[in-house]
Amino acid sequence: MTELIAYQGDITRYPSEVIVNAANSSLLGGGGVDGAIHRAAGKQLLEACRALGGAATGEAKMTDAFNIASALKIIHTVGPVYRASSPEKAAELLRACYRNSLELATGYRSIAFPAISTGVYGYPIVAATEVALGAITNWLEHNPDTSLETI
Repeated sequence: MTELIAYQGDITRYPSEVIVNAANSSLLGGGGVDGAIHRAAGKQLLEACRALGGAATGEAKMTDAFNIASALKIIHTVGPVYRASSPEKAAELLRACYRNSLELATGYRSIAFPAISTGVYGYPIVAATEVALGAITNWLEHNPDTSLETI
């Protein structure tokens, strides 16, 4: 049975096989969650991300977790910059972040998501939460055999 858990805290310390990084398109680190994950994982993460060649908005790519002892893998996804003039496009891209991350996490038992795009990218937290829950629920409905715990 799949379980959804809401948790507020340091994603780099949450015991999940896979953690998701709210990355920028370079995947080379930044502020917020991205910076915290890069600092916790160490310099090896930067080298692994360089080899990935960046990512487009909505795309997701996976690396090892390196020095993050509570996780095996990190999925890096690039959320949309929110623009009130095109909320439908932002929602579509944010859904892609969750869907593509879940696809990469197939085969693992747990995945922990941050609130993608809600920091400097300006996505309103309530709207982003609705998109996230909808995307995760939809993915789980279309993948009924998964035993993935999502946080």
